[in-house]
Amino acid sequence: MSEIDIRKRLLLQVEAERRSNAILYVTGNRQGMETMIGSDVIDLFVDHLDAIGSVEKISLILHTSGGNISAAWSLVNLLSMFCEDFEVITPSQCMSAGTLIALGAKRILMTKQATLGPIDPSIQHPLAPSIDGVNPDARARVSVEAVNGYLEAIRGCDHDKSLEGKALLDLSNQVHPLVLGEIFRSRNQIRYLAEKLLARHISSSKDIERIVDFLCSESGSHDYTINRREADSLGLRVEKCTKGMYELLRKMYDSYSSQMQTRIPFDISTLAVSGQVITYDCIRAMIESPSIGGHHFISSGEIETIEQTGPAGRQIAIQDRRKFDGWRETT
Repeated sequence: MSEIDIRKRLLLQVEAERRSNAILYVTGNRQGMETMIGSDVIDLFVDHLDAIGSVEKISLILHTSGGNISAAWSLVNLLSMFCEDFEVITPSQCMSAGTLIALGAKRILMTKQATLGPIDPSIQHPLAPSIDGVNPDARARVSVEAVNGYLEAIRGCDHDKSLEGKALLDLSNQVHPLVLGEIFRSRNQIRYLAEKLLARHISSSKDIERIVDFLCSESGSHDYTINRREADSLGLRVEKCTKGMYELLRKMYDSYSSQMQTRIPFDISTLAVSGQVITYDCIRAMIESPSIGGHHFISSGEIETIEQTGPAGRQIAIQDRRKFDGWRETT
């Protein structure tokens, strides 16, 4: 039995346990092949949801380290249009934009090892600072809360107002003004979206503000992890897994993490063999449901080691020739 058949059987068992229609969405965190939530998944989700139809309840089994905020917002709204009751199930990691999706769910079912995380965004922009020692086109991600923390530290000093203006001017010499503008816009946007999603299930504006404050800034770091107990104490609608549900989710996690090879770094220097061409096909993300099977985001290519002799002597070059990056339907 293939891994996708194993997961289909597990999804049907989840549906029976939760009395719902289940969809699995995973963005992989394999080192060297990290993948994030993107707007390209929306049309694929429409295919799955059209096959499911308008139903009472949908369970989204979600594993992700984050991604595009606008895509996360669109995905929550899309799922909510196809059902009256939308829940998120987290077998393991559900960070950043994944947590934003969870905020829009009526409940969040978490295993003991599952984690949510802060939703403070970081900006990847063509005009962001370059990264020394790597591809000259590579750009650093700029943390929204890091910039805000710097400015708040300046404001907290005993100074006249001119120092704050000088600090902002110095910052604009390090980070392009258009990137700074995007940062301030994103900070306002993420708070607005989080408040709107929480308001669907929480009536107290004070509770909503407290949750958003913690998720956007008070947690201290974008890498901070929020386990089930802390999520519950924070005021999120968290539900524990039953023993049977935990076993299903553990098998699900083992299946997709094994097929995506999440524990094996993708390192071309390790994969390369002198004089040989090595082909690869890496599953980097997946959307699966019992209704129509699955869609997998796949990167495939060839790795070749080439020996060259020149004025500097014998040299070895490793080439990664990417042949395909995109979604493929699987059955």
